[in-house]
Amino acid sequence: MARSRSSFLLALALAPLPFAALSETGMPRILEDFESAPETRWSYVADGVMGGVSQGQAEMVQTEDGAAVRLTGDVSTDNNGGFIQVRQRLDGGWPAEAEGLTISAKGNDETYYVFVRTSGLARVWYYYSFPFEAGQDWAETEMPFAAFEASNADMPQQMDPGDVISIGIVAYGRDHEADVTVRSIGLF
Repeated sequence: MARSRSSFLLALALAPLPFAALSETGMPRILEDFESAPETRWSYVADGVMGGVSQGQAEMVQTEDGAAVRLTGDVSTDNNGGFIQVRQRLDGGWPAEAEGLTISAKGNDETYYVFVRTSGLARVWYYYSFPFEAGQDWAETEMPFAAFEASNADMPQQMDPGDVISIGIVAYGRDHEADVTVRSIGLF
């Protein structure tokens, strides 16, 4: 039974889903506000897929300020692990004129990351990342695409927004307790 549930969850996580474009006025566009069935678009993944021992969960929650996703757990670097994440597969990428992402988040005063994957990357563990601090109050962070860092020297060092295939909110890279809540993601 556990194996078939895992297979279902993996298939759900790999299903491509559409992502909205910039507004016609050129103003920032909210891509995700976690209001309309976000559990059908977002899935939880941990380093156990590679033998790691990090434990956590992602849940859709109602905050005092509206719907959000909350990622919690214990990140452990034991056994070559070190991440938990909630991610969304995308279909069609983002508009070429997009210059970056905005994210509204709060948390437990730790550093978290947005990971973005693009089509054509040679390895499944290649990604582009941008760190953000999640303090105890809601804060908006702008993340210019030009400032995202490539995870490996053997991949293109700049990403093309039109080639994006997934986005993840990630607790990563060090032993710590994760607790981050995201209420919106947008493009600018």
